[in-house]
Amino acid sequence: MVGDGAGAMSLVAPVVSAPGQRSPDEIAALHRHRVDKAIAWFREAAEGRTPRLCPICGYRGVFSPVRFKVETWCPSCDSRPRHRLLKLWMEREMRLAPGAEVIHFAAEPWVRGWLEARGARYRTADINDRFELRLDITAMDLPDASADMVIANHVLEHVDDAAALAEIARVLRPGGQAVLTVPMIEGWEATYEAPDLDEPQRRLRYGDPDHRRFYGRDIRERIRRAGLALAEFAAVEPDVSAHALQRGERIFIGTRL
Repeated sequence: MVGDGAGAMSLVAPVVSAPGQRSPDEIAALHRHRVDKAIAWFREAAEGRTPRLCPICGYRGVFSPVRFKVETWCPSCDSRPRHRLLKLWMEREMRLAPGAEVIHFAAEPWVRGWLEARGARYRTADINDRFELRLDITAMDLPDASADMVIANHVLEHVDDAAALAEIARVLRPGGQAVLTVPMIEGWEATYEAPDLDEPQRRLRYGDPDHRRFYGRDIRERIRRAGLALAEFAAVEPDVSAHALQRGERIFIGTRL
């Protein structure tokens, strides 16, 4: 027994009847026991079990939890798995000529220094005034073919994605790239979206009250419909374990035809 009084935590399994024959008191006791075991397990896991390496800041050590996700947040630079995956792609596969025009929506701070050190002309953007360019990604006040790269890391799920992808394709020069990540379930054939959900239901079904959808595999067709040729960069082992990535998470790289 851990603690005392009402709601005390017990890690000793209660004696209960066979499945299907339990009284309400037995069910409540067994439920409490399993909750307590889960809390104890999560406390241990939340402390961090395995040292990881952050490819962004170089920190090596245990990572912090974010809500119910353990070993997720780098305590040195605040990066999450999608940020670390982006850094690995940039290091290994990104091709960007000196002087390339890069527009980054909802920009992560570390990206600027890395790209500018490689000669990029880098500008941040979003619909609010906290960034260099105040732009609506679904209706950008930019000329056609004026950018070499547009980065939108977990942005499309917040907006009209068909309009956003069309605009991204419009402002990219031929050969320019859209670098995109979204929350998705690879096992879903189609994206789930229900426009009339209230805030609690959006939180329940999408994981965030500000999201409009949860993507399935058809995200690929949505990108291609905008006139972008598609490549992908996935979180696989040993990178997943080394850098605390989300298994199977993908960066979609759409190239303007």
